Amino acid sequence: MVHISSRIDRLPSTPMLRKILLLTGIGWMFDAMDQGMVAGVMADIKINWGLSIGQVGFLGSVGLLGMALGAALSGMVADKWGRRTVIMLTLIIYGVASILSGLAINYPMLLILRFITGFGLGGELPAAATLISEFSPTKIRGRNVIFLESFWSWGWIIATLVSLLLIPVYGWRVAFIIGGVPALFAAVVRRAIPESPRYLESVGKMKEADEIVSKMEKQAGITNSLDGIETNAQTTTHKMHVSFLDLWSKKYVRSTLVLWIVWFGINFGYYGFVLWTPTLLVTKGFTLVKSFEFILIMCIAQLPGYFSAAYLVEKVGRKKVLSVYFAGTAIAAWLFGHAGSTPEVLIYGCMLYFFSLGAWGCVYAYTPEVYPTAARASGSGWAAAFGRLGAFVAPLVVPIIYKVYGSESGYGYVFIMFALVFAVVALVVGIFGQETMGKTLEEISGESEV
Repeated sequence: MVHISSRIDRLPSTPMLRKILLLTGIGWMFDAMDQGMVAGVMADIKINWGLSIGQVGFLGSVGLLGMALGAALSGMVADKWGRRTVIMLTLIIYGVASILSGLAINYPMLLILRFITGFGLGGELPAAATLISEFSPTKIRGRNVIFLESFWSWGWIIATLVSLLLIPVYGWRVAFIIGGVPALFAAVVRRAIPESPRYLESVGKMKEADEIVSKMEKQAGITNSLDGIETNAQTTTHKMHVSFLDLWSKKYVRSTLVLWIVWFGINFGYYGFVLWTPTLLVTKGFTLVKSFEFILIMCIAQLPGYFSAAYLVEKVGRKKVLSVYFAGTAIAAWLFGHAGSTPEVLIYGCMLYFFSLGAWGCVYAYTPEVYPTAARASGSGWAAAFGRLGAFVAPLVVPIIYKVYGSESGYGYVFIMFALVFAVVALVVGIFGQETMGKTLEEISGESEV
């Protein structure tokens, strides 16, 4: 019997796949805009509302706490009700909450709305990455997921432009409103995205799965695709409910442990520096406008980071790319923390964004590959949820370190901490990670044994 998964893996890149990647990427871009807006508005809100540095740190963290809850719940829901449903619902939640954030009348109200915004954002990302991974043939699976993640860079670039051009003139509220409206539009556009055929197959909906794959096969010029295909749901269903505890069973414990460490480390380091960099640059003596200009240049450096990782991940493998890019991020963080001039700030900052976002892309490509279809969204969601706890903690730790060591040396110690975290993650991946390049999703996860 030729299964849906085998038929997908023999396909080239089709117009349908490229359309799904584009539409999913547009929503991903607006998700990134929101995070970029937070980094841009923190300094402005601090000034306008007279917030303490601790209150500003909690504002950056509360959305990430919402992301943790959203990732955990959406992963389980996506394995039960489908990837497409979760992607659309969470994007609407994010868009509405982001718009309302721009209308917040006080600090507590803004905290609640940022938590809800984070809930929608955190729920959408793992489901979207899982969808693209399951739609993609083996030979381009990692590349496609990294291309999806590359939309994050465009979102940050747009957010930085908004921060640079609009926040100094109109204030921080306009940033949240501008970020929320397009997200609602993206949710409508995403109605054109079909459900994952691998998921449909796993729950016995063979007719729907066959229709989607047959369309892609027709676009690729592949005929006789139905020979030997069984469309009886009762004889082709391999669905098995995988609980949270199952993720820690002997079969999955190594993958789960590695993923949780990777996700916690990259979230702690990444959100620690991106949410605080504009504010820290201001405290270092640069103007708010000048700090936004620096961030814009650094964000542009994300693009070659993504594209180089997308190329290498299918040439040398996920494990090597992850290890090298995490190590590169560690070195760049160390150098950025010790930058003593404007050129050094820009050069080391670009290095930091290049390697960290290349690593992010590979993390999203690698994560869905190590679990079977029945547990793929749940496993990815729980890993992302634990990672968001690292993102929640980091913005709270930064002001503590900065306060302890003072304005003169605190900046350097903050980035030394980030460098150490990234170095540990590089070692964990290099020693305990598994290579998934060139293997089908079923071969990696042992799904045929489920």
